Amino acid sequence: MKLAILSRNSKLYSTRRLVEAAREHGHSVRVLDPLRCYMRIASDGFSMRYKGKPIAGYHAVIPRIGASITRYGSAVLRQFELMDTFTPNSSDAILRARDKLRCHQLLAAERIGLPTTVFGDNPDDTHDLLSMLGAPPHVIKLNEGTQGAGVMLTEKLSASQGVIEALRGLYANFLVQEYIEEARGADLRCFVVGGRVVAAMKRQAPKGDFRSNLHRGGTAKGVRASVEEEDVAIRAARVLGLGVAGVDLIRSRRGPLVLEVNASPGLEGIEEASGVDVAGEVVGYLAERIRRRAQKRAASR
Repeated sequence: MKLAILSRNSKLYSTRRLVEAAREHGHSVRVLDPLRCYMRIASDGFSMRYKGKPIAGYHAVIPRIGASITRYGSAVLRQFELMDTFTPNSSDAILRARDKLRCHQLLAAERIGLPTTVFGDNPDDTHDLLSMLGAPPHVIKLNEGTQGAGVMLTEKLSASQGVIEALRGLYANFLVQEYIEEARGADLRCFVVGGRVVAAMKRQAPKGDFRSNLHRGGTAKGVRASVEEEDVAIRAARVLGLGVAGVDLIRSRRGPLVLEVNASPGLEGIEEASGVDVAGEVVGYLAERIRRRAQKRAASR
């Protein structure tokens, strides 16, 4: 298999591990900076170049596209798709996952549990909007924040109103959610590959914080997700169209609730905590999909 990895930095742990896993399994692999890929789009076909040379012949591409380059990175990925390259996460699936509001709407439509969420635009509606959510504490999230950035906890109604007014003054897109107190600052990251949970870890927020992200000082340990938790994680990834996803769940009195679905989940924390070769699982999944794809095409000739 000839594999491309879209990543701005080949030295990042996740990118490096995917390269190692691909080579260990005998595959050809190259890291491409998506911002150095440029495209020709015409009715007679699609083509792409990288640093002056054609990009062609790749069987699969793994997108490791950061939030800051979502628009251009997804366009590059879409060009690969149009050039008949398989990807576990399509450009449209990544865009669905990156938009927290859209993601929550899609999950709720499929009856997947999540914290009650409200969203509005006009300042005149703020009081009624918060009444739809219920009494504080409230969690306020920027719509496109990552790694715990742009996530705030407000413990009084006046604080919620103040933060919302400030964010509206900055023309920021955000949503407001109920706070799940019984979780006690912990969540569960389930790593889904090809419709199954291959690894899971429980993350705990540091003292004085409610965000369990490892980038925010949280700690992690490998755990075994329950059957119900695995089912919710797999369904969430499927609804968004993601073959590879990090699904963050919170344990509540009414069952597992989805906090976020990450279309480009990091490997370092989950591999260290669980001891699972997650990069190898991803590469193995891709190789199997490419093999089946080739068999199907050969049978149709």
